[in-house]
Amino acid sequence: METTISQYKYAYQDNCSGHHHTYLLDPLLNILSQAKKINQQKLRVLDLGCGNGSLTHLIAQQGYEVVGVEESESGMTLARSSFPDCQFIQGSIYDLPYAQLGNSFDSVISCEVIEHLFYPRELVRAAKKYLKPNGVLIITTPYHGYFKNLVLALSGKMDRHFTTLWDGGHIKFFSTKTLTELLKQEGYTNIKFTFSGRCPYLWKSMICSSSPVNS
Repeated sequence: METTISQYKYAYQDNCSGHHHTYLLDPLLNILSQAKKINQQKLRVLDLGCGNGSLTHLIAQQGYEVVGVEESESGMTLARSSFPDCQFIQGSIYDLPYAQLGNSFDSVISCEVIEHLFYPRELVRAAKKYLKPNGVLIITTPYHGYFKNLVLALSGKMDRHFTTLWDGGHIKFFSTKTLTELLKQEGYTNIKFTFSGRCPYLWKSMICSSSPVNS
């Protein structure tokens, strides 16, 4: 029997927060708070690839109106039953339900998602459609830099880091340079990075904020 990629879906077993939420939540909230100061209103946030909705819920608890989008059926079931304070829509990043969403979001976030995508450019393009003027795109993804890569290689942990034996693992590995280039190619400006998790230059993740040029 022929197997297609679409037959393999991420499955979620519970509504617990992912381990990366412990070190990414504060940097995400810091960026959102800066946007709130500019807009002086309750921000609407779109969470692309929200998984089981746990991060969506944590952000909503801080006073934001958050809508989560997730393709996984198990993720949607958990999110809707566990976090009624948020709106959840089932859909693919590659084919978002524009009629249900509209271009009315102050910020679009995507947390530890882009490294799983065959076509990461589509996420960046999709986000632009849903942002208000002066809106902010926030992407988090595992950090890769020369020193960290060297330490991984010398310690024999490179194979584990690249998740080769993890079904549905990471397939794109971004640096600040490559993520910046992707965003510039797709018409984003004001690109800024912060880093989180572990010690400097061995960071776990980078948090990138940017805005469409036409904003």
